[in-house]
Amino acid sequence: MGTKNQTLYNSKFILVCLGSLFFSASYNMLIPELPSYLSGLGGAEYIGLIIALFTLTAGLSRPFSGKLTDTIGRKPVMLIGALVCVVCGGLYPVLTSVYGFLLLRLFHGFSTGFTPTAASTFVSDVVPANRLGEAMGIQGIAFSTGLALGPALGSMIKLHFSFEVLFYSSSLMALLATGLLMNLKETLMAKQTFRPQLLRISKADILAKEAFPAAIITFLAYVAFGVILTLIPDWTGIVGFANKGIFFVVFTLTSLLVRVVAGKLSDLYGRTKVILIGLLLLCAGLIMIGAWNVPTGFLAGAGVYGLGMGIVSPGINAWTIDLSKPGQKGKAIATMFIALEAGIGLGALLSGWYYQEMPNRIPITLYVSAGLSFLGILYLLFRAKRKTTKLNSQLPLI
Repeated sequence: MGTKNQTLYNSKFILVCLGSLFFSASYNMLIPELPSYLSGLGGAEYIGLIIALFTLTAGLSRPFSGKLTDTIGRKPVMLIGALVCVVCGGLYPVLTSVYGFLLLRLFHGFSTGFTPTAASTFVSDVVPANRLGEAMGIQGIAFSTGLALGPALGSMIKLHFSFEVLFYSSSLMALLATGLLMNLKETLMAKQTFRPQLLRISKADILAKEAFPAAIITFLAYVAFGVILTLIPDWTGIVGFANKGIFFVVFTLTSLLVRVVAGKLSDLYGRTKVILIGLLLLCAGLIMIGAWNVPTGFLAGAGVYGLGMGIVSPGINAWTIDLSKPGQKGKAIATMFIALEAGIGLGALLSGWYYQEMPNRIPITLYVSAGLSFLGILYLLFRAKRKTTKLNSQLPLI
């Protein structure tokens, strides 16, 4: 991790943030339109697999990306993910069967299994140690800007052009990310040359036990995001909006408003205290989205949910780094991301299976997701109480 004397806004940090923005936009711009695209191919019953397959390979690739990040370096792992997006954008117009599409979604998931793991580790290498939470918040802003602009831009391209233009635009966006990341200088000092043996994963390589507390909260919080990605495009149309990306614009704008402040507060007052506030807002936002199925209520819920995610995300990222062992930051971050992908994938799969194009089931799914986020609150409170009890028991008797 960087020293306290380093400048936060150095060229490495700025480049990785810009690369994260374009990388995020490249695959997120497809999300609002993929359900209707798959339905047009004749695969409406597989809508839940759009996100689930993507997150499956993302999660399965995390142990590999974490190990490679800690061995061959941050930069090559980031580039692998970006190049996968470049290739997939060009293949969607070619593989036009239902099974071809689903196979491509499976392959596309490798992108987020690699680039975000290495990017977060890279950030922790180049920023001051006492401003890690703030840095994670800023990098999250870049990533979330892609998350917001991508869906809105993707829907606009589809409305005015075609699915083919949308897919090629996604590929171009990933190519821009690749160009930015190519200009980074590697930060891993004890870098190894790649060899096939590095792809052998033992039990010890899969999960970092020290990162489990952050991983548990990540899983419970991100089940809801899988539900959002799967059902919100349809719910947006039911509420009355033509642009299916409008939710993500509002959600991300409010998320951007709090990320830097939330990161700074986590540096000052502790990660878990800030994460608790974010989880409360996640619960409130999900309930609002499900209960107020009118445009104003829908947008208000999106805003509150965005505030919650803007607080939770940088806090969890920085907390994971705090919990990591020396020389194993990539492994810890990969563990956290495995939990993230598992949460998103499970939320997408179960919500898509339960939905079956019955709109009255969407609010119920959102309420269940809110309940899981509330379990995260209970876990943090229980963990804090247990730590306090342990500390008190170690105090000398007077």
